[in-house]
Amino acid sequence: MAEFIIGGARSGKSAHAERLAREAEATGIRVVYLATAEARDDEMARRIAHHRARRPARWTTREAQLHLAATLRAEAAPRVCVLVDCLTLWLSNLFFAGQAADQASAGAMTDCALLAHETAALLDLLPRLPGRVLLVSNEVGCGIVPADPLARAFTDAQGRLNQQVAACCERVTFMAAGLPLRLK
Repeated sequence: MAEFIIGGARSGKSAHAERLAREAEATGIRVVYLATAEARDDEMARRIAHHRARRPARWTTREAQLHLAATLRAEAAPRVCVLVDCLTLWLSNLFFAGQAADQASAGAMTDCALLAHETAALLDLLPRLPGRVLLVSNEVGCGIVPADPLARAFTDAQGRLNQQVAACCERVTFMAAGLPLRLK
């Protein structure tokens, strides 16, 4: 079963997903944590360290900065809970690894092969994965419309991805102020 956990910054998304993973682990399920963040600066390195310190050392951790579907395919299994934290950072990685960021900054995204391929692979795979999958993502569309083309393109892409992932998941939970609200 796939569950999508979405909310704003500091809404408690990751903590909720980790709590669900610990509950699954208590029933004998093995937990695999797929980390999507890249430490591109000191502030992000501190955030990554904070997340690492929070999760149990017994959980298997895999890096999945770009090829998330392939990593999910390799790690998902009937008695495994895979926690993906988070789709927003993964999408950002795709934007900057391919041509999407440059094209968006120029005002038009026309050929973003890496972004299109990787998101399609994830959406195709999600409904077929065995075991339990917890996917964390930011809801970036509740604020003001960003002022620059890159930020607008990212917000649009994140919104589309969130809608598509939510449609693929059996359960969707919105987090606000640390409180889960079941949407689906």
